[in-house]
Amino acid sequence: MRKFRRLRKSPIIRDLVKENQLNLNDLIYPLFVVDKKSAKIEIKSMPGVYQLGFDELLAECNECLKLGIKSILLFGVLDESAKDSCGSDAMSDNGLIARAIRAIKERFGDSLYLIADLCFCEYTDHGHCGVLDEDGYLNNEITLLNSSKQALVMARAGVDMIAPSGMMDGIIKTLRTTLDENGFDTLPIMAYSTKFASAYYGPFRDVANSAPKKGDRKAYQMDYANGKEALNESLEDEKQGADILMVKPALAYLDVVKEISQNSLLPLCVYNVSGEYSMLKNAGIAGLVDYPKILMETMISFKRAGAKLIITYHAKELAEMLRG
Repeated sequence: MRKFRRLRKSPIIRDLVKENQLNLNDLIYPLFVVDKKSAKIEIKSMPGVYQLGFDELLAECNECLKLGIKSILLFGVLDESAKDSCGSDAMSDNGLIARAIRAIKERFGDSLYLIADLCFCEYTDHGHCGVLDEDGYLNNEITLLNSSKQALVMARAGVDMIAPSGMMDGIIKTLRTTLDENGFDTLPIMAYSTKFASAYYGPFRDVANSAPKKGDRKAYQMDYANGKEALNESLEDEKQGADILMVKPALAYLDVVKEISQNSLLPLCVYNVSGEYSMLKNAGIAGLVDYPKILMETMISFKRAGAKLIITYHAKELAEMLRG
């Protein structure tokens, strides 16, 4: 009989044979910028997460670097009065996201790796991820054209990577072609390659002010009941030229993460989404769980399933834990 406990006898031997570990370089921290010089508005449903004005955004980026977090994922949060039916602000070189990208890159240069979320839900007055037809159905082709415009705005502003989250058919091929033809062939794309229509996004829509005014996103985001389709979505984005694949949400979809990791050689990211964050955070605040221990256990579950990168609102807390 093999005695597995021989390799569990002490902390040193357990560390020596540990199969998966969390590293600071695995973490990507989401940040939300509003069109104000100074603002820091905590989101009630997400304790510790804020909408940030430009001054606070730059301060938060600096804090990330001090903690050893080198990558952020940036979202723009637009005032309702500035939104329209097609999300024009996102396609303007003087729009919120473009100005925020320039401000970060001018201050931090290559020391901070800046990924920008490419979508329209934060910029449209109806809250959907693109242009709607008269019957309320999201027009895939027009949205692809507009996404190309948004990608070039971000590229010209100096972004390091774009991450299109709208789940449009053909989005990766469209963006890769557009970027290549306009001299941005070295700019990588992180695909939201398997993004489910999930109730776990609820708190995010508070912080990003992006809930649909009517209907839902089930006609373009994935049915959470479908595992084979999930794999097909990611493999298709790989064929179209994605540099990194993603599964979103993470915790309820570890089977999907595992399946993709076993069928693709691309780096795989998981998005530890707002609902997952809020449940864990509030359980810790209420004293229902040992928060640091359950947080690390959750992160290791992502790594064990096959994720290389983790987008998480816990990033700063994890950085402090990893630094000791």
